[in-house]
Amino acid sequence: MRTRAPGQSALLLLDAIDRLMEERVDYAVIGAMAASVHGAIRATLDADALLSVGLPKVRKLQKSFQIAGFDTELRQGDADDPIPALLTVGDRHGNSVDLLAGLRGLDPDAFARAIEVPFHGGILRVIGREDFIAMKCFAGGPQDIADARQAVATADGPLDVGLLRRVTRRFGRSAADHLEQILGPRL
Repeated sequence: MRTRAPGQSALLLLDAIDRLMEERVDYAVIGAMAASVHGAIRATLDADALLSVGLPKVRKLQKSFQIAGFDTELRQGDADDPIPALLTVGDRHGNSVDLLAGLRGLDPDAFARAIEVPFHGGILRVIGREDFIAMKCFAGGPQDIADARQAVATADGPLDVGLLRRVTRRFGRSAADHLEQILGPRL
């Protein structure tokens, strides 16, 4: 493991990604680390990734992580939960990574749109900008909306507004409304 002390969840994420690659599981980094890639930098110890697999494969992943010496906890969502399952992977220093097994409403092509970002000698596949904004609109909390607004404002290159609206609508009316408030009259 790369971690040597508490506060190194990002390094633990690299270890988790190594295991995901061994298991041939597609992923995309989300959350605060993705926010920093898309323009909303803030201090956090969180490391989260979205997986392209369902609950049966996540159960197998849990065993694989345990055999490799990681601490794990698997939680299943109920029928109303937008996240079917969450696998938390930890180390002996208290670092942890949340691996989300799917997200209701996510465009299946989101993994193909993930971007590769160098990080600490490795490569992270980070959720693409339009999908990131859509997910933040779906989450809908004040920090989420601020992250989405920042990603729109600091976009490196033009936003694909058609794609953005389409992937956001998949998350429902509330997410689409949040997006239109963020885009405002300029788009």
